[in-house]
Amino acid sequence: MAVTADDLLRDETSVAPPTGYSRLLLQNRKIVLGAIIFLMILGTTLAGTLVFDAGLRRSGSITRKLPPGPGGLLGTTSLGQSVAAQMTEAVPNSIQVGLIAAVMGTVIGSALGFVSGYFGGWIDAVLRVLIDVFLAVPTLLFLVLIAALVRGVSVQHMALIIGLFAWSWPARAIRSQVLSLKTRPFVDVARISGMSGLEIIVRELMPQMLPWLGANFVNAFIVAILAEAGLSILGLGPQREMTLGMMIYWSLSYGAILQNMWWWWMTPVLTLMLLFLALYLIHLGLDEVSNPRLRTRA
Repeated sequence: MAVTADDLLRDETSVAPPTGYSRLLLQNRKIVLGAIIFLMILGTTLAGTLVFDAGLRRSGSITRKLPPGPGGLLGTTSLGQSVAAQMTEAVPNSIQVGLIAAVMGTVIGSALGFVSGYFGGWIDAVLRVLIDVFLAVPTLLFLVLIAALVRGVSVQHMALIIGLFAWSWPARAIRSQVLSLKTRPFVDVARISGMSGLEIIVRELMPQMLPWLGANFVNAFIVAILAEAGLSILGLGPQREMTLGMMIYWSLSYGAILQNMWWWWMTPVLTLMLLFLALYLIHLGLDEVSNPRLRTRA
């Protein structure tokens, strides 16, 4: 019977997921707290879709400039829109942008990083140059340029634009890890047992990197949400759809600060801060679980 890489004992320096990985996730206070905050935001928003009529998002659907209270809950805009009803659309759309961009960046970056690091040679040389070029590109400048050129950008288009520049850093980090992992004895055993290069990547190397990939995914999620908010505040977001960034943009455009309508701009700002806090705590927790040194300190 052929010997597989799983038969070989990993040494202590391996980055393989520790035994009882799921248990460690549930025991990490940062992950649990971050997940609770994130689920509370998402759950409250989804519950709001059942309470508020979508028509309250339209101009003139309710009394204008109402402060938060029984009549308007989170208040109304100077255009006669319910801020609470807008939030039921804005939060899912912002999360959708982050999710699509993070998945896109992680998948593309992982594929290029594994292929470049494992196969080496001219493949590594070409991909390394491509990765370095994208790392050197001023991302924000190109995001602004592309978003300005694309007419009638939607939430999905915005996510794709951000995802186009989200893969270079994970690709470089994964490549460096794979360069180290492929010299380990368990990879040599996998080659001897007749496994192909792609099989080794999928069956042996990828499981070793899953904890790190999870932390990187959450980090990319954070960056994508903040990038969408930044582009939307500049007026380059989806004009016909509501996101947290677009809520801030419209509130600034109609002078919410000058009119002391603090509820209009503060609601999306505080929600963004809570989303960032929740995802950052999850990122820190995943980092601790995947990194033995951080886990020991924690």
